[in-house]
Amino acid sequence: MCVICFVKALVHVFKIYLTASYTYTFRGWPVAFRWDDVRAVGRSSSHRALTCAAAAAGVWLLRDETLGGDALGRPPRGARSQAQCLLQQLRELPGQLASYALAHSLGRWLVYPGSVSLMTRALLPLLQQGQERLVERYHGRRAKLVACDGNEIDTMFMDRRQHPGSHGHGLRLVICCEGNAGFYEMGCLSAPLEAGYSVLGWNHPGFGSSTGVPFPQHDANAMDVVVKYALHRLHFPPAHLVVYGWSVGGFTATWATMTYPELGALVLDATFDDLVPLALKVMPHSWKGLVVRTVREHFNLNVAEQLCCYPGPVLLLRRTQDDVVSTSGRLRPLSPGDVEGNRGNELLLRLLEHRYPVVMAREGRAIVTRWLRAGSLAQEAAFYARYRVDEDWCLALLRSYRARCEEELEGEEALGLHGPAFPWLVGQGLSSRRRRRLALFLARKHLKNVEATHFSPLEPEEFQLPWRL
Repeated sequence: MCVICFVKALVHVFKIYLTASYTYTFRGWPVAFRWDDVRAVGRSSSHRALTCAAAAAGVWLLRDETLGGDALGRPPRGARSQAQCLLQQLRELPGQLASYALAHSLGRWLVYPGSVSLMTRALLPLLQQGQERLVERYHGRRAKLVACDGNEIDTMFMDRRQHPGSHGHGLRLVICCEGNAGFYEMGCLSAPLEAGYSVLGWNHPGFGSSTGVPFPQHDANAMDVVVKYALHRLHFPPAHLVVYGWSVGGFTATWATMTYPELGALVLDATFDDLVPLALKVMPHSWKGLVVRTVREHFNLNVAEQLCCYPGPVLLLRRTQDDVVSTSGRLRPLSPGDVEGNRGNELLLRLLEHRYPVVMAREGRAIVTRWLRAGSLAQEAAFYARYRVDEDWCLALLRSYRARCEEELEGEEALGLHGPAFPWLVGQGLSSRRRRRLALFLARKHLKNVEATHFSPLEPEEFQLPWRL
């Protein structure tokens, strides 16, 4: 063997050794950032670290009680006697035990299959290659974060601020929230990364080298420390942070923007509005009551509710060949162009009805629902052209309404970082025809169709920042 060949072989073996050590020694890595390091970094933030007493419970989540009363329809606890409360608890105990057992066995494996150790072992060579690629090609910096529940979160940061590109993409940080079988080593961060953005990827608790179990509370705790790390250790301004969620990652993405409304933008890709319809699609019909209870109590991924709490720019990416987040085709394969059952449709309708209730009343909702049935980019463009939407008029109307609100709310809290708070009552006094055109304009600005399947990698040119008025 010649000297050059020997050196090449030695380098190859050394790289394999480094990659293996990179994975297996992560637990011994020093902690780069903790959930309570915000105190030490700066006291000017409006989002302080949790106290030690509150840390055990975790960060705040939307509950059914928060969304409008008791989900089970029972009277308030104060209105019931102690004996009635005890009897009610005894009646519910078998259902609670069954729900708990389902959630911590089959339920978790179905909702978060990436946390199954068998899958991690099978994907280990690909994960190692992905880590090596991010470190060598994009100069990625791996870091261990500790969430308020003690889970260690594995992250990877690619910094483009020194070379932001002609469009300045590198000055913005895209925080990527992976799906239920996604890892940052081989997940959705490739699209914004290749588009030139700075990127921060992280693995759910229980995924890859992250510790813990991926229930919604633990996921939110992990997302909280990731956002704090980006703001207080990586020193990105809040307005330059874009949160990108793919599939189940839409839950943590919308939680982040709900909790930190000053963040710059939100992009949701192949995401659903609520987990219950999708869970009922794959489970036996006779299990309906148990499935609904289990999801509501243990996997309440209420993406639409959280999305409506964020006042900033939003873009929804709907994949036209997506059969994962579709409730169509329960007993048969999804036919090409069948997007009517895509839960992204409900997500858009919920968002527009919250933000523009006057425009989306009656004929507005009806026309957007019809537009959402377009199964291809050509059909969508033809439907839009048929109604002759005057985009200049729509923009002028919206800007005029915003300027009027800003004058009225000058100096008040209702005038937030993203402008006047939603809902906007724009559209009052318009004819039905003009309301339909305005509704179509808003729908097209908030949702973009991508001709791809659920698991197809998003092309870099398909990743775009949301529309801003």
